[in-house]
Amino acid sequence: MTTPESTPRSVAAAKPVCGSCQWRKWAVTAVVVLALATVFTGFDVRGLLRDGLVAVEQLGPWGPVLFVVIYVLACVLFIPGSVLTLGAGAVFGVVWGSVYVSLASTLGATASFLVGRYLARRWVARKIAGNATFAAIDQAVAAEGWKIVGLTRLSPVFPFTLLNYAFGVTRVGLRDYVLASWIGMMPGTVMYVYLGSLARAGAGGQQKSPAEWALYGVGLAATIAVTVVITRIARQALARRTSAALV
Repeated sequence: MTTPESTPRSVAAAKPVCGSCQWRKWAVTAVVVLALATVFTGFDVRGLLRDGLVAVEQLGPWGPVLFVVIYVLACVLFIPGSVLTLGAGAVFGVVWGSVYVSLASTLGATASFLVGRYLARRWVARKIAGNATFAAIDQAVAAEGWKIVGLTRLSPVFPFTLLNYAFGVTRVGLRDYVLASWIGMMPGTVMYVYLGSLARAGAGGQQKSPAEWALYGVGLAATIAVTVVITRIARQALARRTSAALV
């Protein structure tokens, strides 16, 4: 189900709805400045994330709460979440790590989507203007909505953090976006969390038997194989739909 939102091109040409809402400009400016600061300065983002994971592990029952908060902030600030996703596997294990990352990444993607739709709409529209890949995605979203969102999550053809914002200026509805994002991000989430759990297993004090390492290896190979197959199928399906939308 889609909502009658404007496309990026029409958004960029539209006049501001409320010129007096200066607080929105300040909020957008703050997000952009923080994001740029983490990218273009010597700020050790990965080191900070690793320190955050150490704090998460030491907080006990409150650890998952802090983890989710850190992950959501990383999404909003355009910080890739791969370190956090791998760390979740090391800290929480495969099952709970996947649960927490799934929740956190969906909340982070939703927060960025809402900022892109209601606070930074014109800025996002300018950033993606002229991008042929997103132009095709936007046309396909207008026709198939949640299916395209899900396929882009399964087949990363556009940077994840920017894509969250970019979907805010399309006509996809919030409910469809959240559900499709949650389902579509699941295979990649499980794979990275599993990799993180292997790192912890290798660093643990207990000696692993050859059979245990063989089991880990088979599990890793199966996880990667399934993810690769799903990604390939999704990429082909997305290519067909975006091509059809531009015809």
